[in-house]
Amino acid sequence: MPESPTGLLDLRSLRGRAPRGGSGATASVTAPTAPTDHTDHTSGPAAVDTVGFADPPTLGRRPAVVAPRASAGRRVLDLATRAARSSVAILALLGLWEVAPRVGLTDPVFLPPLSTVLVAFGDLATSGELATHVAASLGRAAAGFAIAVSVAIPLGILIGWYKPVAELLNPILELFRNTAALALLPVFILVLGIGETSKIALVVYACSFPVLLTTITGVRTVDPLLVKSARSLGLSPVRLFRHVVLPAALPTIFTGVRMAGAASILVLIAAEMVGAKAGLGYLITYTQFNFQIPKMYAGIVVIALVGVAINGLLLTLERRFSRWRTASV
Repeated sequence: MPESPTGLLDLRSLRGRAPRGGSGATASVTAPTAPTDHTDHTSGPAAVDTVGFADPPTLGRRPAVVAPRASAGRRVLDLATRAARSSVAILALLGLWEVAPRVGLTDPVFLPPLSTVLVAFGDLATSGELATHVAASLGRAAAGFAIAVSVAIPLGILIGWYKPVAELLNPILELFRNTAALALLPVFILVLGIGETSKIALVVYACSFPVLLTTITGVRTVDPLLVKSARSLGLSPVRLFRHVVLPAALPTIFTGVRMAGAASILVLIAAEMVGAKAGLGYLITYTQFNFQIPKMYAGIVVIALVGVAINGLLLTLERRFSRWRTASV
């Protein structure tokens, strides 16, 4: 087929030519005839009506580049390397804890070696005492955390999306968010008593503000172009929240949820030290008063492990509910 000087198909060569097809195809292509041009073209290149045609099977498409998959051994090696790299600091700290009391850097009475603490940890675990205290603390923390999240997220959406609600509630939020939860512990005990209610209420107070503030920030920072596009497509307000606002604000909301998970344990431990008959905070205070130092450190280690487990659980939930985000990273 003839081509133009630029390498593209010349439409003039297609005039009057029948398209390709079956034997019964009788259609013809007609085009308006142009007047004959007798101008001398020696002074420059001729102007030719051309158009570039792409191959129909690949029209507007690019071949997908598939990255070669790493072998199973390679993936296992990469995981082991990352795990070893991230655990170097922890192993160094544990080694220092074991060595420092034995070489006289610290008093072994007040800071026993790690091996002694692990023996005390085993004694607490085998006797069932540790399970009792962990269950009591996790029950209180889970109850307060669930109440805080179920109240703070809807309220944060209202404040972040509706300006009249924000103008009404912002002064109260600014007043209480700068008041430490532990500073209100005596108030909760006086009003609600020394039982379970005051401890759960304190956890609710401590967990509400991280979730509430991050929810407000997440809703307010949603890309306005996404909202305008959704409204132009005719989405109702409910579908707009469900399909646009909440998915876009979810990573920011989960940041506050993870902060609230850590705060639920920290505040609860402090509350259990004041008045409780079971719980990790009670365990630490009881063993300190009775000078059972290895068991006290065992309780502290358990608190750290519980905090890491809660954070890992919340990270898993975040990946589960924002798979679109992790897949694009």
